[in-house]
Amino acid sequence: MQSFPKVGDRIRLVAMPQDPDPVPIGSLGTVVTIYNHGHWAQIDVDWDNGRNLMLSLPDDCVAIINPASNRESQ
Repeated sequence: MQSFPKVGDRIRLVAMPQDPDPVPIGSLGTVVTIYNHGHWAQIDVDWDNGRNLMLSLPDDCVAIINPASNRESQ
């Protein structure tokens, strides 16, 4: 099971299988807001490419490339 990202995390999209017009695989972005719904969450992302499309986890899959907690300590 993938870890849910936290606000401020940098992420890379791995898969968005249910969306008819997904953000391109490999796109980078920063997590802005998380709407938790128990076993799933909607994740608002500030995508670097300018797209405005939320993630639905766990259906969509992302890799956390720079956790917010690590950036704060640098």
